Amino acid sequence: MSRFFSKRRLKIAEQIIIVMFFAVIIPMTISGLFINNINQHSNRAQLRDAAIVLANIVAEEVEIFKNSIDNELSQIGTTVEYYNSPELTDEYLNTIKKDMHFYKELRLIKQKDLKNFENYELNNDYLVYKKELSNGDFLTAVIDIKILRDNIYKTVDQDKRQIYVLAGTDNKLLASVNYKEDVFKSSLEQLPKKLVDNKSTIFGKIKNQPLAYYKKTDPDITIIVNTTEDVTRHLIDNNRDRIILAVLLTMLAVFFVVGLYTSYLYTNIRQLFKAIIAISKGNYARRIRLLTNIFTPFEIVFLGNEFNRMVSQIHKSYIQLNKKNKELKQLNEFRSNMIDTVSHEFRTPLTCIQGYTSRLMRRDIEIDEETKQKSLKIIKKQTERLKRMIEDILVIPEIDGSGLNFEIQPINIATIVENVITLVNNDKGKVIINNLSNCNIDVLADADRLEQVFVNLTENAIKYSKDETPVVLDYEMRENRIVISVKNDYDIIPREKLKTLFDKFTRIDDSTTRTTRGTGLGLYIVKGLVEAMGGEIRIYSNEECGFCVKVYLPLAIKEEIYE
Repeated sequence: MSRFFSKRRLKIAEQIIIVMFFAVIIPMTISGLFINNINQHSNRAQLRDAAIVLANIVAEEVEIFKNSIDNELSQIGTTVEYYNSPELTDEYLNTIKKDMHFYKELRLIKQKDLKNFENYELNNDYLVYKKELSNGDFLTAVIDIKILRDNIYKTVDQDKRQIYVLAGTDNKLLASVNYKEDVFKSSLEQLPKKLVDNKSTIFGKIKNQPLAYYKKTDPDITIIVNTTEDVTRHLIDNNRDRIILAVLLTMLAVFFVVGLYTSYLYTNIRQLFKAIIAISKGNYARRIRLLTNIFTPFEIVFLGNEFNRMVSQIHKSYIQLNKKNKELKQLNEFRSNMIDTVSHEFRTPLTCIQGYTSRLMRRDIEIDEETKQKSLKIIKKQTERLKRMIEDILVIPEIDGSGLNFEIQPINIATIVENVITLVNNDKGKVIINNLSNCNIDVLADADRLEQVFVNLTENAIKYSKDETPVVLDYEMRENRIVISVKNDYDIIPREKLKTLFDKFTRIDDSTTRTTRGTGLGLYIVKGLVEAMGGEIRIYSNEECGFCVKVYLPLAIKEEIYE
């Protein structure tokens, strides 16, 4: 048994069944047996007492009947003594016999004729009774035994027990109630040979069917009271059945309540198990849904609430951790991309600067002034390129951390665009069409940052435009905002690719088809600066414009523009 329990842990329902077996079924069964045993003993005693009481009642009825007859005969005898004539005596006795029908015969007998009668002679039909008078004669009466039977019936007519009134030493049946031949013979066989006089006594072999007798000496009769099987069944068996039924109903009620309680408890615990398993598998959004009612313990409700609160905290931490991991992954990608970009983009200008510097420092050759100036211009150009790339890289943390500092003020947009055209690197000699030269509109922005925005956009347009095509700077009004567009002729960019151009280190031409130089940070920086100044930027690519960037900037003063 110990090995079994050590290898297999019992479930709550199984443990409750075992506890119910040892704590309810066995104790209630034992209690039921004890109660039934005590009840059976009590019922046996009750049956014995009832048999004795009934024997005493019948004996008292016989005694009353005997005293009644004795008193009547005494009165009749007293009256007869006053009659001197036999004819008057016979007439009187006949009158008494007519009035009292239970006297079958009533007459005077001389002592010499008494030998034909015995006092209290009994048979199945009659009781012969004699009364000695003062003159020596005897008044004899033959009484119908039905009178005695009727008196007994009136007393015990509602009782189901069998009662036998036996006469004399040969136990002739004088009267009976609920008579049965086989039971009567069995009762006579069990009757003790030596009887106790004038006292009710219990006898018999069957405990649940006690027999009682009452031996009277005057008159010489024996009363037997037999407890029938029906009486026993009605009292003992029915009570036993009621006790068993009560025990069974009690156990069923206990099982029902405990079963109902166990089902709710087990359901709630299974919910807890499922939630724990879900958590162990990484589902941190799982919650416990308890069945709350009167059968739900406080501890289970408390545990469920605390578990849900704990899972909520874990879920929040998990979301934050995923966010941090994602940021860390992006940071790692940013670091890798920046290293690749810096190593690739910085190498070319540095190599160029190093080569021309070494050339100028050589002593073994003579360099003319024109060549020197050309070399210095190239070095300056590459230095400015390095400066712009470094500025782009340094501004990224400020954009990501919302740490940009601006001096927002009204700025004339035409002036800004003119400055931008002079600052852009236009090695290809692209034609730049400026349609904002006559735009006398002020916008709210930071001058330096706004120049940086349009320098990046214009250089990108120059860099990625087709040969012999211009770059167009134009504008339009939209309610309280001005929309400045930078357009260049270029192949239509797929929508999926277009959505990624604002990401870090994203270029139109990838690393395998790269035809231009750049860090891939221009549009990302432009978007961050424009949005930080309260503007908006959108990009388009279609047959109408090729590639177009539109910058939405708030106006410094709301006014109507008339063209």
